[in-house]
Amino acid sequence: MLSVQLITKVGIVILEPDGALTVGDFEAAAEKIDPFIEERGRLNGLIIRSESFPGWDSFAALTKHLSFVRNHHQKISRVALVTDSPIGKLAEVVAGHFVNAEVKVFKYEELEEARSWILESKNNSQEE
Repeated sequence: MLSVQLITKVGIVILEPDGALTVGDFEAAAEKIDPFIEERGRLNGLIIRSESFPGWDSFAALTKHLSFVRNHHQKISRVALVTDSPIGKLAEVVAGHFVNAEVKVFKYEELEEARSWILESKNNSQEE
């Protein structure tokens, strides 16, 4: 299951997987996120918070994940990976080559630091 928390006031989504990711997880996430993006044009940030990497329950779930990223990465300013998994650092490097958003890794207990980093981007873009 994937918990999806949309904080509309600041334009941040927090995704917290609990177990292997499914096709339905990404469909449910898109159902919450897409209307907000259609209305506001973009998200200030996405926080993916998981102590360890949950993986996918099927190849279909992996391809749905890749499709989700392809359809959303240009509409998100920053992505914070909040995890203690060593895959977080790898994902930060790899994602930098494939997504438009700025990506940064934080330790699992640094949720507030991740949120502040995203909001720093929002405040900087409003000043420009």
